[in-house]
Amino acid sequence: MNAIKLLFSLVFSVIALTTQAQPTAVIRGHIQTADGNPVEAVTVSLKGKGQGALTNAKGDFSINHVKAGTYLLQVSAIGLKTVEQTVTTTGTESVTVDFTLSESASQLTEVTVNGSRMNRFSRSSSEYVSKMPLKNLENPQVYNTIGKELLTEQLVFSVDDAMRNAPGVQKMWEATGRAGDGGSYYNTRGFIVQSQLRNGLAGNVTSDIDAVNLEKLETIKGPSATLFGSALTSYGGLVNRVTKKPYETFGGEVTLSGGSYDFQRASLDVNTPLNKSRNLMLRVNTAFNHEGTFQTQGFSRRFALAPSLLFKPTDRLSIQLDAEIYRNENVGKQILFFYVPGYTLGATRADQLNVDYRNSYMGSGLTQQSRSTNLFGQVNYRISPSFTSSTNISTSHSFSDGFGPYFYLVPSVGGTLGTNSLVRADQSTRNSTNDVFEVQQLFNGDFRLGSLRNRIVVGLDYLHVNANQLFFGSTYDTVPVARDYDYSQFNGAALTALYATKAPDFTYPLSGIKDTYSAFVSDVLNLTDRFSVLAALRVDDFHNKGGLVGSAVAGFNQTAFSPKLGLVYQPIKDRVSVFANYQNSFNNQGIYNAYDVTDSDSLTQRFAKLERANQVEAGVKLNAFSGRLTTTISYYDIQVKDLLRTDPNPLAAAKFAQTQDGTQVSRGVEIDVIANPFTGFNVVAGFSYNDSKLTKADADVNGRRPSTASSPVLANLWLSYRFNSYGLRGLGFGFGGNYASDNKIQNSVSLGEFILPAYTVLNASAFYDRRKFRISAKVDNLTNQHYWIGYTTMNPQKLRSFAGSVAYKF
Repeated sequence: MNAIKLLFSLVFSVIALTTQAQPTAVIRGHIQTADGNPVEAVTVSLKGKGQGALTNAKGDFSINHVKAGTYLLQVSAIGLKTVEQTVTTTGTESVTVDFTLSESASQLTEVTVNGSRMNRFSRSSSEYVSKMPLKNLENPQVYNTIGKELLTEQLVFSVDDAMRNAPGVQKMWEATGRAGDGGSYYNTRGFIVQSQLRNGLAGNVTSDIDAVNLEKLETIKGPSATLFGSALTSYGGLVNRVTKKPYETFGGEVTLSGGSYDFQRASLDVNTPLNKSRNLMLRVNTAFNHEGTFQTQGFSRRFALAPSLLFKPTDRLSIQLDAEIYRNENVGKQILFFYVPGYTLGATRADQLNVDYRNSYMGSGLTQQSRSTNLFGQVNYRISPSFTSSTNISTSHSFSDGFGPYFYLVPSVGGTLGTNSLVRADQSTRNSTNDVFEVQQLFNGDFRLGSLRNRIVVGLDYLHVNANQLFFGSTYDTVPVARDYDYSQFNGAALTALYATKAPDFTYPLSGIKDTYSAFVSDVLNLTDRFSVLAALRVDDFHNKGGLVGSAVAGFNQTAFSPKLGLVYQPIKDRVSVFANYQNSFNNQGIYNAYDVTDSDSLTQRFAKLERANQVEAGVKLNAFSGRLTTTISYYDIQVKDLLRTDPNPLAAAKFAQTQDGTQVSRGVEIDVIANPFTGFNVVAGFSYNDSKLTKADADVNGRRPSTASSPVLANLWLSYRFNSYGLRGLGFGFGGNYASDNKIQNSVSLGEFILPAYTVLNASAFYDRRKFRISAKVDNLTNQHYWIGYTTMNPQKLRSFAGSVAYKF
């Protein structure tokens, strides 16, 4: 609460300082071609004054905080003849200036902005990856950006679908909706990660995440604790959702969609200024989404509401308030667990099992309610031309209540090998909640010390996590896996009756409070205009106050340091960069039971050291042919040490004692290509190979790939063509897909190997996009591929599906 009071005190103090600011005006207008089409992403500036704006998709621009005077308004872009017009303002009123260019829409297809206009899917910079505005070529870290243009073309409705375009990322587990951990799980660089960050801050959504408010999706690679901490990231990296922001003109679109498996969707994006001076703006994104299942039972129904309010009282101060409100009701996706080695089921691969791909093996009513409510506040203030302040608050609340069907494959007793049974069980949550609160203060600077340019960020961060969850459940029955069996008895009414007559087979409370106090600093120092060094350091003071993890656990405190170092050299400035980095992350393991060598009959509790992951990475980034080709090629080596493992001493192992000397290595290569080989044709492609291995572990798994490490080889591809001739302008087609190699979900001496087979899933889309409307259609899983995802589990994925969409833009 003290942090909240401090933030509001700062906000009101800054507002008070600006009340005496000099009155300013707004210059706005519209730019169109000779044939009446809006011109997007051209620069409109006040010549010689350093103020300007880019036109939006409707051709509108707005330049704020213009002092009284006479200016030369200039419209320019590479390949476009510069147009100028004189404008005068008294500094109190708004001025409207429109431009009609001499070129037609077809003549402007060659126009580029900052060298990358035609490469529609490329993003040249990010303000979140390094917590400062930094071009990709200047950044020694690997990251991938999936922008709204690609999401629109592919008719993407969820973050899960968007992630198909991220090189080296594989979906591993469906969203369950459970409070705290219920979002989808992915794998990157051999480690599990969830989408828990929004605009660089805590913003977890524990159900399927709707894409209605998604401006772009960033997958940031490698252990990144130095700038993002360890609580919301993994050793493989992190996922950051960048949301849509308000702008200064009225506009938006309404979209209706429908398709296979009872898919129905309506969405709205509306933006409007709220006052005459247009410095108070509101944007609201909302969607209702319903979808059935390709199996015999199941559905998902979600509602998303994301309002955003932006206030710019002066040219130095902006205040933004956001919210994400998700409401979800669903039946849990079918996830098959293994009690036993796969070979005892008569199979070593998922496609060899006698499991009906389209049978859910349950009846109706096994539903769960889940909610996620995220609130955000941000105050940005320009202290001077060289320094800015950004104060951020994030609160994230998740809730779940309802059934969670679980399925376990087991051999039939006395049956023939391969004739198996299914144990059907429930893992419910009851009024479970998880609350996350984060306050982050950033000070950014861009200044010179002599001839050396410094770009620096200094940050203070407080993260509070309060878990209050209750899991409970029971085994319902064991049934044969057969074609003509009635599986409908396992349903909501039956489980409700079961819990009314007897206590659950198990209860598992999960509660506790964790506080992390952090400080970090990062500096990008340009030794020359082609060579820069990034150095950063973070300190975390971690306080686990104890609680329940099934049973009572003790609290503990721990302090961690996380350094980061990066080097970038540009042999061809603004075209080619060679980079290398060292990155670090850690994990707090808390208390563990160790074997007491002084007393062979007892165990002793020990305080675990920090488990650490250290990455060394090197590669090359390209921005060639006037931005038509952007590429990142990298090699990484991640070494994890101080893993807890079973104590190899036989006497200790018999008592389930642990020792902290385990190690793991994860190495690999990644390639990301975004290209525009010729006018109208765009390519997005990615490839990754990962070699992950436990190098000092229990004898059962030592030297083997972890069963959580995903497919070693992943590839993604999307080919897009848009017609540029006047008669067909706006018509386009897209085609691509994803490949994943075999995924070993069992891989040990005792269990043997069980494989989810390699798969290639192809998708296609078609669209007709005009100024006022867009008509789109897509086919997912074009070849009706049967394939599974999972880690230690198997989960069948959706068969071929069709969807269509009509959008009206205003």
